[in-house]
Amino acid sequence: MAKIRLTKEFSFEMAHALFGYDGACSQIHGHSYRLFVTIIGEPIDDNSDPKNGMVMDFGVIKGIVNRNLVDKYDHSLVLRSTDDNDQLLTTLKQNFEKIEIVDYQPTCENMISRFAATLQRELPSRVRLHSLKMHETATSYAEWFAEDNI
Repeated sequence: MAKIRLTKEFSFEMAHALFGYDGACSQIHGHSYRLFVTIIGEPIDDNSDPKNGMVMDFGVIKGIVNRNLVDKYDHSLVLRSTDDNDQLLTTLKQNFEKIEIVDYQPTCENMISRFAATLQRELPSRVRLHSLKMHETATSYAEWFAEDNI
């Protein structure tokens, strides 16, 4: 049976700051992210299965990505925990609901790598995550490919 790739697009709004960065992105700022999730697999070949002919139902992909990524990061502020910002992070968490504290610099590159790891754990075993593409701006994006990360 032929291998088929399916891609579903998602969008979310998120703010971040890059602590220690030597430019404007060291300030809190936001982006309109566009995330393209591509899986690969073989279509189901079972006439008794309601998903016959599908690699995976787009609605199932949507549920997995929304539950694990979009719902968490949409309209959130993502900041890296450092040795000298504990008080700031505590104050932010006391005053705002959607503050995500991470142990890495929240760049597009680092985030897409973490997103890939999350999705690989959540996808059914009959399909594989093939690639992710995430636009931070209309003209700037990062890509992750499974074949590059074996």
